[in-house]
Amino acid sequence: MTETVLAVLNQPSRDAAAHDPSADAFTFEAPLDHQLEVQDLGVVRGDGVFETITVVDGRPQALEAHLARFVRSAGMLDLPLPDLDAWRRAIEAVCAELDPVREAFAKTVLTRGVEGSGRPTGWVYAAASGDSTPARTEGISVVTLDRGYRHDVERTSPWLLQGAKTLSYAVNMAALREATRRGADDALFVTTDGYVLEGTRANLVMSVAGRLVTPRTDIGILAGTTQADVFRFAEQQGIETSYELVTMDDLRAADALWLVSSVRQAAPIRSVDGHEHAMDLAMTEQVNDFLLSRES
Repeated sequence: MTETVLAVLNQPSRDAAAHDPSADAFTFEAPLDHQLEVQDLGVVRGDGVFETITVVDGRPQALEAHLARFVRSAGMLDLPLPDLDAWRRAIEAVCAELDPVREAFAKTVLTRGVEGSGRPTGWVYAAASGDSTPARTEGISVVTLDRGYRHDVERTSPWLLQGAKTLSYAVNMAALREATRRGADDALFVTTDGYVLEGTRANLVMSVAGRLVTPRTDIGILAGTTQADVFRFAEQQGIETSYELVTMDDLRAADALWLVSSVRQAAPIRSVDGHEHAMDLAMTEQVNDFLLSRES
């Protein structure tokens, strides 16, 4: 059985030299064998970018949107830009190699490689997803945590790389552990000047008086591929959508809340900071049916 698949790219970017000029574009490798140099900057400094792509019945979803964000994140880190043809082929190959399952994921990773080598490291890893049914049907609890910067950080301090999907997730994981310590499933980051941002690994979507609203993407958060498809679903249903500055009062007053992301899809929020919040489970089911049936 092929429960996990790993493809290692020989030349992740045409702007950098190949690891082996005579080798194929990528090779399948054993996921548990030695693959990385211990001095790879993705390991020792978190100097790299990644994407996690939902795979349904062997089909990678929102692939082009993920690849576009992959390129955008790499550009923000001044990494050699990904060779999209090579990455697309590797993604499709690992999805085809994986044992048939209803839901899986493919993770693309690009690092700067070993310092001074001039050769980035790249790989695609695929595996079956965990069961997200409880989160989708029973909801999740969240706590709000101060992110430590103002909502205009992306404009004032672009070197902080807000809005890039980097490997530097230590803060996100620390926030998730803090949420667990407080008895919650996840955390929502809030700016020091009172605006709601995003979850540790997901975007916020709110139902407000018949509209779907998400925080603006120019305030230091990652533009979400799943959130964009939720808005595409809404627009097909004639539901107005909007990107706005969201305050804590707006959050509390919303008719329903979701954290949306690849793999978990749309998870309704049942409580915020220990206070129960109404859920729209009918809408949740419609949104998830749409997300899991996407063709691209």
